[in-house]
Amino acid sequence: MVSAARIMQRCDALARHSEQPGGLTRVFLSPQNRAANELVLGWMREAGMRAQVDAIGNVVGRYEAERAGAPCLMLGSHLDTVRDAGRYDGMLGVISAIECVAALHAKRRQMSFALEVVGFGDEEGVRFGTTMLGSRAIAGVLDPASLEARDANGVTVKDALRQFGLDPLRVPEVARRKGDVIAYAELHIEQGPVLEAEGLPVGVVTAINGFSRMRATVSGMAGHAGTVPMHLRRDALAAAAECVLAVERLAKSDAELVGTVGRIEAKPGAINVIPGEVRFTIDIRAPRDELRARAVHDVSEALEAIAAKRGVACKVEMLQELGVAKCAPWLMQQLERAIAAEGVRVRRLPSGAGHDGMAMKTLTDIAMLFVRCKDGISHNPAESITEADATVGARTLLRFIEDFELPA
Repeated sequence: MVSAARIMQRCDALARHSEQPGGLTRVFLSPQNRAANELVLGWMREAGMRAQVDAIGNVVGRYEAERAGAPCLMLGSHLDTVRDAGRYDGMLGVISAIECVAALHAKRRQMSFALEVVGFGDEEGVRFGTTMLGSRAIAGVLDPASLEARDANGVTVKDALRQFGLDPLRVPEVARRKGDVIAYAELHIEQGPVLEAEGLPVGVVTAINGFSRMRATVSGMAGHAGTVPMHLRRDALAAAAECVLAVERLAKSDAELVGTVGRIEAKPGAINVIPGEVRFTIDIRAPRDELRARAVHDVSEALEAIAAKRGVACKVEMLQELGVAKCAPWLMQQLERAIAAEGVRVRRLPSGAGHDGMAMKTLTDIAMLFVRCKDGISHNPAESITEADATVGARTLLRFIEDFELPA
């Protein structure tokens, strides 16, 4: 049997590894990341798995099949967090998967396929401005140029890997062959209000919305805040403010579209200096790739027009783009059977948030099981789930594993 009490306790234990006193911030390849990895490695080994940290910093545990070397059903989620995070985003999926393997091991049951549980590194992309480094490496689609990305202190991913005790030259070895992984399934909190509104503990994800992440650089002219008349200014921050509002306006043009400016930096950053350069990020998401592509085009055009009107320059760079990742019907059906067997009404819903499955989709078929979270809140210390819902989620995942049928 799975122990939801243990799942909750382990989520609490992971949350204690944070660079932020009184809160939770754990970024990729940090000392706190190392401490969390060590905890998870221990739990995997207790559950009967061989476990290690791979060359990109993923924690990987393998529970062998009846026949050694068989392909695996891969389970997992991420172990890094956003800044000032909640304690269930990502971690719940990793810990629940370990709990399911522990239940099988306690019964001395092995399947015809292996089980691998992965605690992915850098799903959130907080430190380096990258996302899904760990899952992209496993899927074999990690651009080597991503390892040259730098954090706020100028440290590259490559350097950080070395400081972590890993060899960046071995990152290509992390990639799996298509025949090695039968499917990828992830349990995750919903991060939205739908399940709670309908009184349901779990739901089946139909697809993960695609996203486009860009960086805009507005270049004006720095000057003295007291001597340059307003009509002669080329204020990069004032122009950027108008650009931010343009992103918001365009994102509101379609109910399926969302757009966010989540980070902004003005230089030189002095109280008595007109900003000469501003950089800000743009995140655009939609459940249809054509809608997202049109929004990216419209935002770029709007920013260029604002820059021209204000006499500044604006450059927009695409940082990362991933299309809609549809979940495989044959896997969705098996999750639905597991939910129904738990006496719960089946509810299908899309994911507005990004997940490692978007990268894994290039390697294998994917599925996701959502668990209800209070008020739909996530990426926030108020993120919360109940032990009862953790029970339903873990029991459903275990039933999915035990009744798993290979595709015809």
